Amino acid sequence: MAEMSGLEQMLTGLLDASHTTTLDDLPDLVAGHAAQAGLDQVVIYVADLQQNVLRPMTATSHAASSAHQPVRRRPPGGNGGHDGELRIDTTLAGRVFQEVRPLSQRGEDGRQLWWLPLLNGTERLGVLQLPGPESEPPPVGRHLASLLALLLVSHRTNSDTYPRLVRSRTMNVAAEMQWRLIPPLTCVTPRVTIGAAMEPAYEIGGDTFDYAFRGDSLHLAIFDAEGHDLRAALTANLAMASCRNHRRQDMDLAANSTAIEQVLIEEFGRTTRYVTAVMATLDLRDGTLTWINRGHPPPVLIRGGRWSTTMSGPPSHPMGMNLDMPVTVYREQLEPGDRLLLYTDGIIEAGGARGREFGLARFVDFIIRHHSDNLPVPETLRRLIFSILDHHDGGLGDDATVLLTEWRAGAEEQMLAHTTGPLPSS
Repeated sequence: MAEMSGLEQMLTGLLDASHTTTLDDLPDLVAGHAAQAGLDQVVIYVADLQQNVLRPMTATSHAASSAHQPVRRRPPGGNGGHDGELRIDTTLAGRVFQEVRPLSQRGEDGRQLWWLPLLNGTERLGVLQLPGPESEPPPVGRHLASLLALLLVSHRTNSDTYPRLVRSRTMNVAAEMQWRLIPPLTCVTPRVTIGAAMEPAYEIGGDTFDYAFRGDSLHLAIFDAEGHDLRAALTANLAMASCRNHRRQDMDLAANSTAIEQVLIEEFGRTTRYVTAVMATLDLRDGTLTWINRGHPPPVLIRGGRWSTTMSGPPSHPMGMNLDMPVTVYREQLEPGDRLLLYTDGIIEAGGARGREFGLARFVDFIIRHHSDNLPVPETLRRLIFSILDHHDGGLGDDATVLLTEWRAGAEEQMLAHTTGPLPSS
C-alpha cells in the first residue's frame, strides 16, 4: 500500500481523533495534525452570534470560557478587539466571511497568510487562517476548512464552550430555547436558497421559523406568538413542534394549522395565547407555491430583482383564538429567480426615539438593492439586520424575523464551489 501523503495523514488523523474528543480539544488537535501537512500557523476563527466579529479558537480560549464567570468582552474597536477578535466589517478576514471567498495578505513575519471561509454546507461559521503560496490558497487548506467546519458543527451541539465563545453578552432563557430549536440560518441546494435572521438575538421571544425538505417539496413557516417573553417563546415553539409533527403525518397546510390551534387550546385554554403564522409548501420542480395565512403579515414576492408584490388574500384568524374562520389555501406560480419574503411585524414597525417605521417599502427595497450588488443571501440579511437596528437606535421593541427563499428552476445547475468563490446572487 502506498504511503499516505502529509495531507492524507492530517485529514485521517483529525477525523479518527475527533470521535473521542470534545470541541475544547479542537485547537490543539488541529495544531498537532496540521504540522503533518507542513502547516505551522493555523488559527480557527468563529463568528459571534450577531456576526459583528470573528473570535479565535485557541488552546487557551476554552480555558477562559470554562471559568465560573462568563467571559466578558468589551466591544471591539479598530481592526482588532479584545482577545484577538477581528471586526467583520473592517478586516480582510471579515471580507472573506462576507463574500465567502479566500483572500491573502502578508503576515507580520513576511509570510503569505491565507484566509478561507469555514462553511457547514453554506452556513457561515467563521474563517480559517493558514500559511500558503502567493498565487492561490493551498489545496490542503480547502480540505482542512471543510473538515473543520464539519467537526465544529458536530461538536458544538454538546458544548458550552462554543456558545460562550460566540456570545457577547448574557442571553435570556427564551432566546436560549429559540436558537436551539430552529434550523440553520442558511441552506443552499441547486434549486433553492434559504436564508433567515432573528433579532434581538439575545432576547428573542415569540418569533420563530422553520423549513424542511421532503423529496421535491420544501416546507416553509414563520410564527409570531403574542407577547415578548418566555411564555411567548413557549407558545411559538409549541406551535412549531406541532407543525412539524402534523406535517410528518401527511396533514395538508389547512388541516395542519387547525391541528396546531387545537394543541394550543388544549395546552393553554381559551385565552389570549395565540400565534400568527404563514405556512407554505414549494414544489421545487415547477415552482408552485401553496400557502396559508393565519393572521400574519402577507408574504412578499420579488421578481426580476426589481419588481415586488404583496401576496395578499383574506387571512384566517390567529391560531389559538378559536374563531372558526375558514382557512383559505392560496397558490402562486413562481418564476426562476423569484424571491419569497416571510417576515414578522417587528421588521417593518416603528423604531427608536424617532418613532418612524422602518416600513415595508424600505425593507423590500433593501433586499432588491443588495440583490443587484450580487451579495450572498446571508450577507444581505446580516446587513439588513444592522440597518434595522440602526434605525431603531440599536434596540428593538419587538422581535424581528425574516425568512428569505429564492427558487431557481435549474436542477441541472452544479452545486457551489463554496471555498473557491462567492455564493451566487442568492
